[in-house]
Amino acid sequence: MTTASLARLFRPRHIAVFGGNWAENVVTQCRKMGFSGKVWPVHPTRDDIAGAATFRTLADLPEAPDAVFLGVNRHASIEIVRELARMGAGGVICFASGFTETGDADLQAELVAAAGDMPLLGPNCYGVINYLDGALLWPDQHGGQRVSRGVALISQSSNIVINLTMQTRGLPLAYIACVGNAAQTGMAAIADGLLDDARVTAIGFYIEGIGDAGAFYAMAARARALGKPLVAVKSGKSPMAQAAAASHTAALAGGGVASSAFLQACGVAEVDELDVMLETLKLLHMFGPLPGPRLASLSCSGGEAGLVADLCRDLALDLPYPETAVALREILGPLPTISNPLDYHTFIWGDGARMQATYAAMMQGGYDAAMLVIDFPHVARCSLEAWEPAVEAWVAAAQQTGVPALAVASLPENLPEARAQALIAAGVAPLHGLRAALKGIAAAAAIGAFARPETWRPIAPLPAAPLHLVDEAGAKAMLARASVAVPRGVVVRDCAFGAAGALQGRLALKGLGLAHKSEAGAVKLGLMPSELPDAAREMPGQLFLVEEMVDGAVAELLVGLRRDAVYGATLTLGMGGTAAELLGDTQTLILPCARDDMRAALGRLRLAPLLHGYRGRPRADVEAALDAVQAMAELLLHDTRIEEIEVNPLMLRAQGAGAVAADAVIWTRQEAK
Repeated sequence: MTTASLARLFRPRHIAVFGGNWAENVVTQCRKMGFSGKVWPVHPTRDDIAGAATFRTLADLPEAPDAVFLGVNRHASIEIVRELARMGAGGVICFASGFTETGDADLQAELVAAAGDMPLLGPNCYGVINYLDGALLWPDQHGGQRVSRGVALISQSSNIVINLTMQTRGLPLAYIACVGNAAQTGMAAIADGLLDDARVTAIGFYIEGIGDAGAFYAMAARARALGKPLVAVKSGKSPMAQAAAASHTAALAGGGVASSAFLQACGVAEVDELDVMLETLKLLHMFGPLPGPRLASLSCSGGEAGLVADLCRDLALDLPYPETAVALREILGPLPTISNPLDYHTFIWGDGARMQATYAAMMQGGYDAAMLVIDFPHVARCSLEAWEPAVEAWVAAAQQTGVPALAVASLPENLPEARAQALIAAGVAPLHGLRAALKGIAAAAAIGAFARPETWRPIAPLPAAPLHLVDEAGAKAMLARASVAVPRGVVVRDCAFGAAGALQGRLALKGLGLAHKSEAGAVKLGLMPSELPDAAREMPGQLFLVEEMVDGAVAELLVGLRRDAVYGATLTLGMGGTAAELLGDTQTLILPCARDDMRAALGRLRLAPLLHGYRGRPRADVEAALDAVQAMAELLLHDTRIEEIEVNPLMLRAQGAGAVAADAVIWTRQEAK
């Protein structure tokens, strides 16, 4: 990745274009957007491109161009890039495809070498739009317009970001940038370059693969320091989507769960739909991260109030009863029920003064944000006159209280673009669609609640290596040396069980050398010593582990730690046995992580009440479990031979009685000699 500044490429004084039809489109788009700089088409035979006089060669240009759109074939691209680098150009968009994404890694390496330190976006890259200055290195239509400030969108899919520019939601777009193959300049570097523009308020990402996790985290930390929040949609979480991502951009998608954990660790709000990202960005553009999840909702309909309440059930939003209930009762009278969501009925509809008083009183009820559910009539067939007092009252109440105010249409199409833009100009965030709006509010509040020491960094991933399975006896010996409690046990060969005589109580018999012993019939539990020989004869193999059964367990956990090719290392926690797999009830963190992060992850499990004395059951020794998890995390982080540790179950005794690793699997790396 180049360390050169992207300022000239993103905010150029002059643009050079190469190619035929694609170059014509770039010239046309710059002209339509009112770019005040110079556009210099370069073509060996044509006299003009889209009406702009051409230069025959690069050497004929008045000076080295700040930005270049390269719309020629892949082989010609390399030679032109080499010449641009020599003359000191500010940066280039390489539009051509046929590089790593189609299997030609050598050609892509040649392109990167030709660029040297000159910034290169692509190849297989659609380009960049600067809506602030009207500079477009963009060979196609788009739906944006000039703005004075706004959000940036960075995408690893050109078509996705084209579609996003067509939004009619009032969101001001400052920049659009495509990543392409990211051969030299990756997503994090592009974002860093856009963060440098003071007119950019927030950044949204469409991500197929993170690429360089360390660079992305450093960029996210810088964004936080600048007060510019980040939102992302991450695709490639299903096996099918991962395959599509690899063939489309040759990006390493990484594990879906791990990517979500990583984005959370970076303080990036991950959302699962494009419309939610747009609504979240709208909130962040206007108000920044929300200070908390306390939301007030107002509508003149009980149906809308009920929908809001239902949709909030699965979101991290609070709808507390208003602290100003007495004032609301005085304004509204005895008929409406004072609640949150508040259905204020239509008794005051059209009475601007009473509506403003109602809205302001509700807003001052101890909330981090307030939303008015308001769908506007069909512009072409209805009159909007009766809606104007409600809008004016909402704007006035927002200005009176200073509380972040949102106008939410239950259906996206019921809030026209012109109305959305007017609301933004008045300081109210227009949100489209109840579900997308509420998800966006929750995401903006999550960013506001984010806190992580600035010294945190993900660990560097290790290169792939062949793996070796450490048998359970060896794995438990490694855990014991790391201060993780394990059952007393002995290893027995060829059914010579005399050494097991020192063990007490009921015993567990396990065949060694298998990753999945239960499926192979290599586990027998609750045996008496005399039953060991017969049980062993029914098992595969000749090497066995005999252990004392763990007694007094009141809960079980799954603990999994593994290295990740993108994010360094992960920790997964869930309820033990098959519960985590059957219910999908797990939490994943990126290592290193603090004990409080681990505790919070346990608390987010759906079955977490089982750890804390649910319905009179004994409370589990969660602190002992956290001791064990921390010890395993330190073991993985400090021993680079270890690829993966899984303990399932970690048996938790009653509070104060400890936790024991009843089963353990460790995979180690066989480094090349």
